Amino acid sequence: MRRVVVTGMGAITPIGLNVDDFWRGIRESKVGIGPITRYDTTDFKVKIAAEVKGFNAKDYIEPKAAKRMELFAQYAVAAAKEAIEQAGLDMEKEDPFRIGTAVGSGIGSLQAIERNEKRLLEKGPGRMEPLLVPLMISNMACGNVSIYFGLKGKSINVVTACTTGTHNIGEAFRTIQYGDADVMVAGGAEACVTPLGVGGFTSLTALNTTEDVTRASIPFDKDRAGFVLGEGAGVVVLEELEHAKARGARIIAELVGYGSTSDAYHITSPAEDGMGAATAMINALKDADIKPSQVDYINAHGTSTHHNDLFETRAIKAAFGDAQNDLLISSTKSMVGHLLGAAGGIEFITCVKSIEEGYIHENVGLREVEEGDEFTLNYVKDHGISQEVNVCMTNSLGFGGHNATLVLKKYEA
Repeated sequence: MRRVVVTGMGAITPIGLNVDDFWRGIRESKVGIGPITRYDTTDFKVKIAAEVKGFNAKDYIEPKAAKRMELFAQYAVAAAKEAIEQAGLDMEKEDPFRIGTAVGSGIGSLQAIERNEKRLLEKGPGRMEPLLVPLMISNMACGNVSIYFGLKGKSINVVTACTTGTHNIGEAFRTIQYGDADVMVAGGAEACVTPLGVGGFTSLTALNTTEDVTRASIPFDKDRAGFVLGEGAGVVVLEELEHAKARGARIIAELVGYGSTSDAYHITSPAEDGMGAATAMINALKDADIKPSQVDYINAHGTSTHHNDLFETRAIKAAFGDAQNDLLISSTKSMVGHLLGAAGGIEFITCVKSIEEGYIHENVGLREVEEGDEFTLNYVKDHGISQEVNVCMTNSLGFGGHNATLVLKKYEA
Protein backbone atom coordinates (compact mmCIF):
# COMPACT_ATOMS: atom_id res chain seq x y z
CA MET A 1 0.00 0.00 0.00
CA ARG A 2 1.27 3.45 -0.93
CA ARG A 3 1.14 6.16 1.73
CA VAL A 4 -1.24 9.08 1.12
CA VAL A 5 -0.71 12.60 2.41
CA VAL A 6 -2.61 15.88 2.37
CA THR A 7 -0.82 18.69 0.53
CA GLY A 8 -3.60 21.21 -0.14
CA MET A 9 -6.98 22.34 1.20
CA GLY A 10 -9.72 24.67 0.02
CA ALA A 11 -12.92 25.81 1.71
CA ILE A 12 -16.03 27.84 0.97
CA THR A 13 -18.11 28.00 4.14
CA PRO A 14 -20.69 30.07 6.05
CA ILE A 15 -17.88 31.40 8.28
CA GLY A 16 -15.15 31.99 5.72
CA LEU A 17 -14.40 31.85 2.00
CA ASN A 18 -11.00 30.20 2.38
CA VAL A 19 -9.32 27.83 4.81
CA ASP A 20 -7.59 30.55 6.85
CA ASP A 21 -10.79 32.53 7.40
CA PHE A 22 -12.78 29.36 8.06
CA TRP A 23 -10.28 28.17 10.65
CA ARG A 24 -10.14 31.61 12.26
CA GLY A 25 -13.91 31.40 12.59
CA ILE A 26 -13.61 27.95 14.14
CA ARG A 27 -11.11 29.17 16.72
CA GLU A 28 -13.36 32.12 17.52
CA SER A 29 -16.41 29.82 17.88
CA LYS A 30 -18.15 31.84 15.19
CA VAL A 31 -21.67 30.76 14.25
CA GLY A 32 -22.49 31.20 10.55
CA ILE A 33 -26.24 30.79 10.93
CA GLY A 34 -28.68 33.61 10.23
CA PRO A 35 -31.97 34.57 8.54
CA ILE A 36 -32.41 33.16 5.04
CA THR A 37 -31.80 35.85 2.42
CA ARG A 38 -32.13 33.80 -0.78
CA TYR A 39 -35.95 33.87 -0.94
CA ASP A 40 -39.02 35.08 0.95
CA THR A 41 -39.56 32.83 3.98
CA THR A 42 -42.94 34.27 4.99
CA ASP A 43 -44.81 31.02 4.40
CA PHE A 44 -42.03 28.74 5.68
CA LYS A 45 -41.70 27.32 9.18
CA VAL A 46 -37.91 27.40 8.90
CA LYS A 47 -36.49 30.89 8.48
CA ILE A 48 -32.78 30.41 9.19
CA ALA A 49 -29.88 28.64 7.47
CA ALA A 50 -26.10 28.73 7.30
CA GLU A 51 -25.66 30.60 4.03
CA VAL A 52 -22.33 31.38 2.37
CA LYS A 53 -21.90 35.17 2.48
CA GLY A 54 -20.08 37.40 0.02
CA PHE A 55 -19.23 34.73 -2.54
CA ASN A 56 -18.67 36.01 -6.08
CA ALA A 57 -17.83 33.26 -8.56
CA LYS A 58 -15.94 35.72 -10.76
CA ASP A 59 -13.35 36.13 -8.00
CA TYR A 60 -12.32 32.52 -8.65
CA ILE A 61 -13.52 31.58 -12.13
CA GLU A 62 -13.49 33.28 -15.53
CA PRO A 63 -16.94 34.86 -16.11
CA LYS A 64 -17.74 32.77 -19.20
CA ALA A 65 -16.96 29.53 -17.40
CA ALA A 66 -18.81 30.62 -14.25
CA LYS A 67 -22.02 31.20 -16.24
CA ARG A 68 -22.02 27.53 -17.22
CA MET A 69 -21.87 26.36 -13.61
CA GLU A 70 -24.57 26.27 -10.98
CA LEU A 71 -23.75 27.50 -7.48
CA PHE A 72 -22.73 24.11 -6.08
CA ALA A 73 -20.26 23.63 -8.94
CA GLN A 74 -18.92 27.16 -8.52
CA TYR A 75 -18.27 26.41 -4.84
CA ALA A 76 -16.47 23.20 -5.83
CA VAL A 77 -14.21 24.90 -8.37
CA ALA A 78 -13.42 27.78 -5.99
CA ALA A 79 -12.46 25.40 -3.17
CA ALA A 80 -10.45 23.21 -5.56
CA LYS A 81 -8.58 26.29 -6.81
CA GLU A 82 -7.44 27.13 -3.29
CA ALA A 83 -6.46 23.52 -2.58
CA ILE A 84 -4.48 23.13 -5.81
CA GLU A 85 -2.71 26.45 -5.28
CA GLN A 86 -1.80 25.55 -1.69
CA ALA A 87 -0.48 22.20 -2.88
CA GLY A 88 1.68 23.99 -5.44
CA LEU A 89 0.60 21.67 -8.25
CA ASP A 90 1.99 22.81 -11.60
CA MET A 91 0.00 20.99 -14.25
CA GLU A 92 2.59 21.80 -16.90
CA LYS A 93 5.03 19.61 -14.98
CA GLU A 94 2.57 16.79 -14.22
CA ASP A 95 1.10 13.92 -16.17
CA PRO A 96 -2.58 14.97 -16.20
CA PHE A 97 -3.68 11.35 -16.55
CA ARG A 98 -2.16 10.62 -13.13
CA ILE A 99 -4.20 13.33 -11.40
CA GLY A 100 -7.85 12.54 -10.75
CA THR A 101 -10.96 14.07 -9.28
CA ALA A 102 -13.43 12.80 -6.67
CA VAL A 103 -15.70 15.69 -5.75
CA GLY A 104 -19.29 14.90 -4.90
CA SER A 105 -22.59 16.66 -4.33
CA GLY A 106 -25.46 15.03 -2.54
CA ILE A 107 -28.18 16.78 -4.53
CA GLY A 108 -26.83 18.99 -7.32
CA SER A 109 -28.72 22.11 -8.36
CA LEU A 110 -32.19 22.57 -6.93
CA GLN A 111 -31.99 26.14 -8.24
CA ALA A 112 -31.91 24.92 -11.85
CA ILE A 113 -34.83 22.59 -11.19
CA GLU A 114 -36.90 25.36 -9.58
CA ARG A 115 -36.21 27.84 -12.41
CA ASN A 116 -37.10 25.41 -15.13
CA GLU A 117 -40.17 23.97 -13.43
CA LYS A 118 -41.48 27.54 -13.34
CA ARG A 119 -40.66 28.04 -17.03
CA LEU A 120 -42.29 24.74 -17.92
CA LEU A 121 -45.55 25.67 -16.19
CA GLU A 122 -45.66 29.31 -17.30
CA LYS A 123 -44.17 29.20 -20.81
CA GLY A 124 -44.18 25.56 -21.90
CA PRO A 125 -41.44 22.97 -22.51
CA GLY A 126 -39.94 24.87 -25.43
CA ARG A 127 -38.71 27.63 -23.10
CA MET A 128 -36.70 25.42 -20.75
CA GLU A 129 -32.95 26.07 -20.55
CA PRO A 130 -30.95 24.02 -23.10
CA LEU A 131 -28.29 23.34 -20.45
CA LEU A 132 -30.71 22.33 -17.69
CA VAL A 133 -29.47 18.76 -17.43
CA PRO A 134 -25.71 19.44 -17.39
CA LEU A 135 -26.29 22.32 -14.99
CA MET A 136 -28.31 20.39 -12.42
CA ILE A 137 -26.79 16.91 -12.25
CA SER A 138 -24.65 16.27 -9.19
CA ASN A 139 -21.57 14.96 -11.02
CA MET A 140 -20.95 18.43 -12.43
CA ALA A 141 -19.09 19.46 -9.28
CA CYS A 142 -16.54 16.82 -10.18
CA GLY A 143 -16.82 17.37 -13.92
CA ASN A 144 -16.24 21.11 -13.71
CA VAL A 145 -13.25 20.72 -11.38
CA SER A 146 -11.73 18.20 -13.78
CA ILE A 147 -12.35 20.38 -16.84
CA TYR A 148 -11.32 23.68 -15.27
CA PHE A 149 -7.95 22.42 -14.03
CA GLY A 150 -7.21 19.85 -16.74
CA LEU A 151 -7.28 16.82 -14.45
CA LYS A 152 -7.50 13.82 -16.80
CA GLY A 153 -7.20 10.92 -14.35
CA LYS A 154 -10.03 9.04 -12.67
CA SER A 155 -13.06 11.32 -12.28
CA ILE A 156 -15.78 10.08 -9.93
CA ASN A 157 -18.75 11.47 -8.03
CA VAL A 158 -19.80 9.26 -5.15
CA VAL A 159 -23.31 10.35 -4.10
CA THR A 160 -24.27 9.13 -0.64
CA ALA A 161 -26.31 12.01 0.80
CA CYS A 162 -24.61 13.44 3.90
CA THR A 163 -21.73 10.95 3.59
CA THR A 164 -20.79 12.17 0.11
CA GLY A 165 -17.74 14.27 0.96
CA THR A 166 -16.23 11.62 3.21
CA HIS A 167 -16.83 8.83 0.71
CA ASN A 168 -15.22 10.82 -2.08
CA ILE A 169 -12.12 11.46 0.01
CA GLY A 170 -12.06 7.81 1.04
CA GLU A 171 -12.34 6.53 -2.52
CA ALA A 172 -9.68 9.01 -3.63
CA PHE A 173 -7.46 7.61 -0.86
CA ARG A 174 -7.97 4.07 -2.15
CA THR A 175 -7.32 5.20 -5.73
CA ILE A 176 -3.89 6.50 -4.76
CA GLN A 177 -3.11 3.57 -2.47
CA TYR A 178 -3.67 1.09 -5.27
CA GLY A 179 -1.70 3.06 -7.85
CA ASP A 180 -4.51 4.29 -10.09
CA ALA A 181 -3.43 7.90 -9.53
CA ASP A 182 -0.63 9.87 -7.91
CA VAL A 183 -2.78 12.84 -6.95
CA MET A 184 -6.52 13.18 -6.31
CA VAL A 185 -8.52 16.36 -5.81
CA ALA A 186 -11.32 15.25 -3.49
CA GLY A 187 -14.20 16.46 -1.35
CA GLY A 188 -17.76 17.73 -1.65
CA ALA A 189 -19.91 20.74 -2.53
CA GLU A 190 -23.52 21.69 -1.89
CA ALA A 191 -25.87 24.65 -2.35
CA CYS A 192 -29.40 23.72 -1.31
CA VAL A 193 -30.68 26.77 0.57
CA THR A 194 -33.69 27.03 -1.72
CA PRO A 195 -37.46 26.74 -1.25
CA LEU A 196 -37.36 23.09 -2.36
CA GLY A 197 -34.39 22.23 -0.17
CA VAL A 198 -35.60 23.91 3.00
CA GLY A 199 -39.23 22.99 2.38
CA GLY A 200 -38.40 19.36 1.77
CA PHE A 201 -36.29 18.93 4.88
CA THR A 202 -38.91 20.83 6.89
CA SER A 203 -41.65 18.46 5.74
CA LEU A 204 -39.41 15.62 6.86
CA THR A 205 -39.27 17.32 10.31
CA ALA A 206 -35.48 17.19 10.09
CA LEU A 207 -34.80 20.92 10.58
CA ASN A 208 -34.90 22.98 13.75
CA THR A 209 -37.67 25.58 13.47
CA THR A 210 -36.28 28.01 16.04
CA GLU A 211 -35.20 31.49 14.97
CA ASP A 212 -32.64 31.71 17.80
CA VAL A 213 -29.38 31.13 15.93
CA THR A 214 -27.53 30.39 19.17
CA ARG A 215 -29.84 27.45 19.92
CA ALA A 216 -30.43 26.15 16.41
CA SER A 217 -27.52 23.79 15.71
CA ILE A 218 -26.56 22.36 19.10
CA PRO A 219 -25.24 18.80 18.70
CA PHE A 220 -25.44 16.59 21.79
CA ASP A 221 -27.45 19.19 23.75
CA LYS A 222 -30.54 17.95 25.56
CA ASP A 223 -32.59 20.64 23.76
CA ARG A 224 -31.45 19.75 20.24
CA ALA A 225 -34.38 19.74 17.83
CA GLY A 226 -33.09 19.24 14.30
CA PHE A 227 -30.30 20.39 12.04
CA VAL A 228 -29.70 23.69 10.26
CA LEU A 229 -29.18 23.57 6.50
CA GLY A 230 -25.79 24.87 5.40
CA GLU A 231 -23.90 25.20 2.14
CA GLY A 232 -20.39 25.44 0.77
CA ALA A 233 -17.52 23.20 -0.31
CA GLY A 234 -14.53 21.45 1.19
CA VAL A 235 -11.88 20.11 -1.22
CA VAL A 236 -8.44 18.67 -0.51
CA VAL A 237 -5.44 17.52 -2.51
CA LEU A 238 -4.40 13.98 -1.62
CA GLU A 239 -1.05 12.80 -2.90
CA GLU A 240 1.11 9.71 -2.89
CA LEU A 241 3.92 10.35 -0.42
CA GLU A 242 6.88 9.83 -2.74
CA HIS A 243 5.28 11.98 -5.44
CA ALA A 244 4.79 14.77 -2.91
CA LYS A 245 8.36 14.49 -1.65
CA ALA A 246 9.81 14.42 -5.16
CA ARG A 247 8.28 17.78 -6.03
CA GLY A 248 9.05 19.35 -2.64
CA ALA A 249 5.45 19.71 -1.52
CA ARG A 250 4.61 20.73 2.04
CA ILE A 251 2.96 17.78 3.74
CA ILE A 252 0.22 18.85 6.14
CA ALA A 253 -1.02 15.49 7.47
CA GLU A 254 -1.31 11.84 6.51
CA LEU A 255 -4.54 9.99 5.72
CA VAL A 256 -4.17 6.45 7.03
CA GLY A 257 -7.56 4.77 7.35
CA TYR A 258 -10.96 4.48 5.67
CA GLY A 259 -13.98 2.45 6.69
CA SER A 260 -17.41 2.28 5.04
CA THR A 261 -20.56 0.33 5.87
CA SER A 262 -24.34 0.39 5.45
CA ASP A 263 -26.94 0.14 8.19
CA ALA A 264 -29.38 -1.64 5.85
CA TYR A 265 -32.03 -0.38 8.25
CA HIS A 266 -34.02 2.75 7.32
CA ILE A 267 -34.04 5.45 4.63
CA THR A 268 -33.50 8.33 7.08
CA SER A 269 -32.75 7.01 10.57
CA PRO A 270 -29.39 5.51 11.57
CA ALA A 271 -29.54 2.05 13.11
CA GLU A 272 -30.53 2.39 16.75
CA ASP A 273 -27.69 0.25 18.09
CA GLY A 274 -25.15 2.26 16.11
CA MET A 275 -23.36 -0.86 14.87
CA GLY A 276 -23.21 0.26 11.25
CA ALA A 277 -21.32 3.42 12.16
CA ALA A 278 -19.34 1.56 14.83
CA THR A 279 -18.15 -1.00 12.27
CA ALA A 280 -17.08 1.77 9.89
CA MET A 281 -14.96 3.20 12.71
CA ILE A 282 -13.54 -0.20 13.61
CA ASN A 283 -12.68 -0.91 9.97
CA ALA A 284 -11.03 2.49 9.56
CA LEU A 285 -8.89 1.93 12.64
CA LYS A 286 -7.89 -1.52 11.41
CA ASP A 287 -7.06 -0.09 7.99
CA ALA A 288 -4.89 2.56 9.67
CA ASP A 289 -3.26 0.09 12.07
CA ILE A 290 -4.30 2.46 14.84
CA LYS A 291 -5.51 1.34 18.27
CA PRO A 292 -8.62 3.01 19.75
CA SER A 293 -6.49 4.33 22.60
CA GLN A 294 -4.33 6.27 20.12
CA VAL A 295 -7.18 8.45 18.84
CA ASP A 296 -7.18 11.92 20.38
CA TYR A 297 -10.24 13.46 18.77
CA ILE A 298 -13.36 12.53 16.83
CA ASN A 299 -15.01 15.12 14.62
CA ALA A 300 -18.50 13.69 14.93
CA HIS A 301 -21.23 13.74 12.31
CA GLY A 302 -23.22 15.41 15.09
CA THR A 303 -26.20 16.83 13.23
CA SER A 304 -28.18 18.08 16.25
CA THR A 305 -31.07 15.72 15.55
CA HIS A 306 -32.36 13.48 18.32
CA HIS A 307 -31.64 10.20 16.53
CA ASN A 308 -28.25 10.98 15.01
CA ASP A 309 -26.57 12.28 18.14
CA LEU A 310 -27.89 9.46 20.29
CA PHE A 311 -27.09 6.65 17.85
CA GLU A 312 -23.67 8.07 16.94
CA THR A 313 -22.85 8.22 20.65
CA ARG A 314 -23.79 4.55 20.94
CA ALA A 315 -21.64 3.80 17.91
CA ILE A 316 -18.58 5.53 19.36
CA LYS A 317 -18.99 3.63 22.62
CA ALA A 318 -19.30 0.32 20.79
CA ALA A 319 -16.23 1.01 18.62
CA PHE A 320 -13.95 2.34 21.35
CA GLY A 321 -14.88 0.38 24.46
CA ASP A 322 -12.75 1.44 27.43
CA ALA A 323 -10.85 3.93 25.24
CA GLN A 324 -14.01 6.07 24.94
CA ASN A 325 -13.14 7.88 28.17
CA ASP A 326 -10.02 9.48 26.70
CA LEU A 327 -11.65 10.79 23.51
CA LEU A 328 -12.56 14.40 22.84
CA ILE A 329 -15.60 14.87 20.60
CA SER A 330 -17.08 17.87 18.83
CA SER A 331 -19.18 18.67 15.78
CA THR A 332 -18.25 21.43 13.34
CA LYS A 333 -21.95 21.62 12.41
CA SER A 334 -22.46 23.59 15.62
CA MET A 335 -20.93 26.53 13.73
CA VAL A 336 -21.59 25.99 10.02
CA GLY A 337 -24.77 23.92 10.06
CA HIS A 338 -25.11 20.80 7.96
CA LEU A 339 -23.50 21.15 4.54
CA LEU A 340 -24.96 17.82 3.36
CA GLY A 341 -22.64 16.49 0.62
CA ALA A 342 -19.99 19.08 1.50
CA ALA A 343 -19.98 18.32 5.23
CA GLY A 344 -17.38 15.55 5.05
CA GLY A 345 -14.94 17.73 3.13
CA ILE A 346 -15.16 20.62 5.59
CA GLU A 347 -14.94 18.31 8.59
CA PHE A 348 -11.89 16.56 7.11
CA ILE A 349 -10.22 19.97 6.77
CA THR A 350 -11.11 20.68 10.40
CA CYS A 351 -9.31 17.50 11.44
CA VAL A 352 -6.23 18.40 9.40
CA LYS A 353 -6.12 21.84 11.02
CA SER A 354 -6.62 20.30 14.47
CA ILE A 355 -3.52 18.20 13.91
CA GLU A 356 -1.55 21.04 12.35
CA GLU A 357 -2.30 23.60 15.07
CA GLY A 358 -2.99 21.44 18.12
CA TYR A 359 -6.50 22.73 18.70
CA ILE A 360 -9.86 21.01 19.20
CA HIS A 361 -12.91 23.22 18.84
CA GLU A 362 -15.90 23.21 21.13
CA ASN A 363 -19.46 22.19 20.42
CA VAL A 364 -20.69 25.77 20.21
CA GLY A 365 -24.03 26.21 21.95
CA LEU A 366 -23.75 23.01 23.97
CA ARG A 367 -25.04 23.83 27.42
CA GLU A 368 -26.22 20.57 28.92
CA VAL A 369 -26.29 16.98 27.66
CA GLU A 370 -29.10 14.62 28.52
CA GLU A 371 -29.06 12.97 31.92
CA GLY A 372 -28.66 9.21 32.15
CA ASP A 373 -26.12 6.66 31.04
CA GLU A 374 -26.16 7.42 27.28
CA PHE A 375 -24.43 10.78 26.76
CA THR A 376 -21.34 10.14 28.87
CA LEU A 377 -18.62 10.91 26.31
CA ASN A 378 -16.29 13.91 26.50
CA TYR A 379 -18.17 16.40 24.34
CA VAL A 380 -16.03 19.54 24.23
CA LYS A 381 -18.00 22.48 25.64
CA ASP A 382 -17.58 26.07 26.82
CA HIS A 383 -14.28 26.60 24.98
CA GLY A 384 -11.85 24.92 22.64
CA ILE A 385 -8.89 22.90 23.89
CA SER A 386 -5.26 23.50 22.95
CA GLN A 387 -3.30 20.26 23.06
CA GLU A 388 -1.17 18.08 20.85
CA VAL A 389 -3.33 16.15 18.38
CA ASN A 390 -1.66 13.15 16.77
CA VAL A 391 -4.63 11.13 15.51
CA CYS A 392 -8.08 12.33 14.40
CA MET A 393 -11.17 10.50 13.22
CA THR A 394 -14.05 11.99 11.26
CA ASN A 395 -17.46 10.34 10.83
CA SER A 396 -20.24 10.84 8.30
CA LEU A 397 -23.68 9.22 8.28
CA GLY A 398 -26.15 9.63 5.44
CA PHE A 399 -29.76 9.02 4.51
CA GLY A 400 -30.02 5.53 3.08
CA GLY A 401 -27.91 4.07 5.87
CA HIS A 402 -24.50 5.13 4.53
CA ASN A 403 -21.61 5.31 7.02
CA ALA A 404 -18.04 6.41 6.38
CA THR A 405 -15.06 7.10 8.61
CA LEU A 406 -11.61 8.51 7.89
CA VAL A 407 -8.55 8.42 10.16
CA LEU A 408 -5.78 10.99 9.89
CA LYS A 409 -2.54 11.36 11.77
CA LYS A 410 0.37 13.73 12.13
CA TYR A 411 2.84 13.12 9.31
CA GLU A 412 6.09 11.43 10.26
CA ALA A 413 8.77 10.86 7.65
